Amino acid sequence: MSLSTDTLVVGTRGSQLARAQTQWVIERIREANPGLTVRMEIIRTTGDAIQSQPLPEIGGKGLFTAELEQALLAGSIDLAVHSAKDLPTDLSEGLALLAYPPREDPRDAWIAADGRPLMDLPPGSIVGTGSLRRQAQLLAHRPDLRFVGLRGNIDTRIRKIREGQAAGAVLAMAGLNRAGLASHVTHVLEPDFCLAAPGQGALGLEGRASDERVRALLAPLHDPRTAHAVECERAILAALDAGCRAPVAVHAVADETGLRCDALVIHPSGRTALRASASQNGDAAGLVPAVVDRIVCDLRAAGADAIIAECRAQ
Repeated sequence: MSLSTDTLVVGTRGSQLARAQTQWVIERIREANPGLTVRMEIIRTTGDAIQSQPLPEIGGKGLFTAELEQALLAGSIDLAVHSAKDLPTDLSEGLALLAYPPREDPRDAWIAADGRPLMDLPPGSIVGTGSLRRQAQLLAHRPDLRFVGLRGNIDTRIRKIREGQAAGAVLAMAGLNRAGLASHVTHVLEPDFCLAAPGQGALGLEGRASDERVRALLAPLHDPRTAHAVECERAILAALDAGCRAPVAVHAVADETGLRCDALVIHPSGRTALRASASQNGDAAGLVPAVVDRIVCDLRAAGADAIIAECRAQ
């Protein structure tokens, strides 16, 4: 725990993107709390340490969060900054998401080695992504594509593309924006072409559930609409119990009219895609359970459980 009530220790992964988005959070905290000393603590996670294997093979969810949660529980940091899509649906006991800053662009983006649009790639082209969700959706449009994982910082992955390790890669637009690398984007992938991962584009600020001091410090950063949308997405993922081995995409939007959500469970081959949508008008804060129930019921009625069970078995 911080040695002084005038100090806040913020934990983060050491990647380029993690440090950039954590620095952004720290600057917002300082603006909202003049006189507060805020410092960054770099914590190496399992996902950062193991770069040679695809994420699903080494555990998937929790790979980029477990060590940060341990540091929170031990009291060596006061706050952890996460990409919300990396967070397991079940947090460690005693921890909570204390705030969600306003969401960045949740879409995926295509970065080509030669500036060529994704659909114009030659047959059999190699695309850089280790995401089963992205692979399955791209295969639904282009069954001929092949895939290779590109691990590392965003700039490292872009360099690998330029070196010819792939015809291009699919990366999160939010990360590219936060890292100042959006100029490399060939074009964005709209949701009807490639729907985002639950939580994509959002940051989750995690702390000890009982820490009212930190909760108060973060209150000026919290965006309720982002919170309602991401909580809806995470609840659908949790209800489906898909983990990280089944391609599931969910994107919700909360605004002044209410809450709407689109979801997708797709076979890894891309051959079978189950879609569901739901919307409710009113105060988004109270609409999450109804929207989640509608989406989950529709996906299960269409056969989502069978796809998820097959993915788990493989």
